[in-house]
Amino acid sequence: MTAPARLVKDQGIATITLDRPHARNALSSELAAMLHTWFTELADDEQVGCIVLTGADPAFCAGLDLTEFRSTGAAPSGAGALIREVGESPVPVVAAVNGPAYTGGLELVLGCDFVIASERATFADTHVLRGLMPGSGMSYRLAEAVGVTWAKRNSYTGDPVSADLALRLGLAGMVVEHAELLPTAENLARQIAAAPRDGVRAMKQLYRVVIGTGVDEGRLAERDAQARWREAHPATRV
Repeated sequence: MTAPARLVKDQGIATITLDRPHARNALSSELAAMLHTWFTELADDEQVGCIVLTGADPAFCAGLDLTEFRSTGAAPSGAGALIREVGESPVPVVAAVNGPAYTGGLELVLGCDFVIASERATFADTHVLRGLMPGSGMSYRLAEAVGVTWAKRNSYTGDPVSADLALRLGLAGMVVEHAELLPTAENLARQIAAAPRDGVRAMKQLYRVVIGTGVDEGRLAERDAQARWREAHPATRV
């Protein structure tokens, strides 16, 4: 059986590729468990100075695996924890967004330190369209990245944001031709990995403390809203 993700280490960087193209790299319980193991190991790997996170074409990540959601009646196990773990990784993470990054996929992107987008990338928060509420700090991070007005517009409508608009809004730091996506992301990752590892990790921790206070408060607010929503809507629409 094909593994749902691939990990390659080279020259101080670890490249993780979500590899469920038939499911648009949606987060299943199996995929979440594999990524959790890797992020835990990479946090303690002194040979790795940066992580590149990408997807197998055509999508980056479509969010939670709705097939699993419908069959079990619950979100894939560990998916929410994984989204938080990416955002809390002590190792810098570069998102190489090769295609659509929706809902949980957008949450993964927002947890990364840097976002490089292919011209084919699109971004959308479709929680409302799916009858769901976020629970991993997305609402705070999205508003922080693109501003409150655009965050609300995206969350209320689910209308996808193109790569070029994401660049203008500040969600993406760079947009490149599709063929140049991984080379560009890996080049940035190698620059980060070449810097003093202890200094980079200490600086990332500082940013986590400074910015993370708001994320943590936002996450608690999201969980309260999520609990109220589930109580009022026991037959969640997905």
